[in-house]
Amino acid sequence: MSELRCLPVPNGLEGERVDSAVARMFGLTRSQAADLALAGAIRLDGNPAGKSTRVQADLFLEVELPDPPAVEQVVPEVVQGMGIVHDDPDVVVVDKPVGVAAHPSPGWSGPTVVGGLAAAGFRVSTSGAAERQGVVHRLDVGTSGLMVVAKSERAYTSLKRQFRDRTVDKVYHAVVQGHPDPSRGTIDAPIDRHPQHDYKWAVVAHGRDSVTHYDTLEAFRAASLLEIHLETGRTHQIRVHMSALRHPCVGDLTYGADPVLAERLGLTRQWLHAQRLVFEHPGSGEQAEFESTHPEDLARALDRLRD
Repeated sequence: MSELRCLPVPNGLEGERVDSAVARMFGLTRSQAADLALAGAIRLDGNPAGKSTRVQADLFLEVELPDPPAVEQVVPEVVQGMGIVHDDPDVVVVDKPVGVAAHPSPGWSGPTVVGGLAAAGFRVSTSGAAERQGVVHRLDVGTSGLMVVAKSERAYTSLKRQFRDRTVDKVYHAVVQGHPDPSRGTIDAPIDRHPQHDYKWAVVAHGRDSVTHYDTLEAFRAASLLEIHLETGRTHQIRVHMSALRHPCVGDLTYGADPVLAERLGLTRQWLHAQRLVFEHPGSGEQAEFESTHPEDLARALDRLRD
């Protein structure tokens, strides 16, 4: 059985690939949308569309959606090491440990921020897809640091707007290989799926607008500690941009980091931490600012670089 759905492409998805546009419009994963395109289940204005076909605003996407599989009820589990930095009726700010996803997703059976909050008794906004209610931004599983989750509906609406309008200050610390030249700069390079490897992202000519600002805080013999401000929030953005400069995050083997250096520093993940988060509080309208210290594994690696 399948359900035929038809929607016009919104202006905000102009130029997106079909698999990306369908995923965002119909609540699917990118790989699920790609599979539908390969099966001939997607049409753009009545014409069969491949997964890499670019969509245009106001054209109609027709998708034959298969019936969803039966979902096994998952009991939320308390996430060890996830700190609650701030909690009020509108928002909860968490310090996410490495190895924890923002929310459940196909193929991920590990702990999540959403599940950890539910297990700890937090009630979050019901806005958003069922598996990611209250989530207004995400961190990679292998990236630690600050995340804000909406508890009230007004908070969800306000925070989504702030992230969309790029008024949230997202500050990361990253240790990258070598010494970026210049030591302070801006990377303005579009990002999309890697053309050969579906699990990776890359700088590509027709990707989505992506802007990263960096500043060197400290330089070592083989690496540099950077402070990074994101204007946009693309998947793997910092990792992709620093790799494109040939200064990948230390320990980030997916994007070309040196495994020998990672082993010497005792790292089993990329040296990347969401260190500061600043936004307009949805309730008071005042600026809310939160900071997080480097977790133990990253601090230990930094000390070894300084020795």
